[in-house]
Amino acid sequence: MSTTRRAAVVAIVVCALAFTIAVPLRTYLSQRTEVREQQAQQAQLQQEVAQLQGRKAELSDPAQIEAEARRRLRYVKPGETPYIVQLPEDKAPDAVPPAGQQPAAGNSWYENLWNQVSSG
Repeated sequence: MSTTRRAAVVAIVVCALAFTIAVPLRTYLSQRTEVREQQAQQAQLQQEVAQLQGRKAELSDPAQIEAEARRRLRYVKPGETPYIVQLPEDKAPDAVPPAGQQPAAGNSWYENLWNQVSSG
């Protein structure tokens, strides 16, 4: 065999080996990345499960359940007087349009819109 033929055969063999190794290697690397992502997700879910189990243990106490009912649902015991304190910033400001822009009663919304656009 001549050197050119030998070189061609060696090149073909090397390319065939490269192609047979490339596909499984690519699959292996993508699966390894996916395994890492799944492990991270599993760790996060285990942490969430631990938090929820802690919350379940807290709520097994009747005093904690009573405190939650009082806080969330505003329950009171018979004979207690409930008070709700409203601070000024808790109230929503009244939506009063400035003077001169009162919508005309009886007009539809598009007539009011057109009147505002044409007058301004």
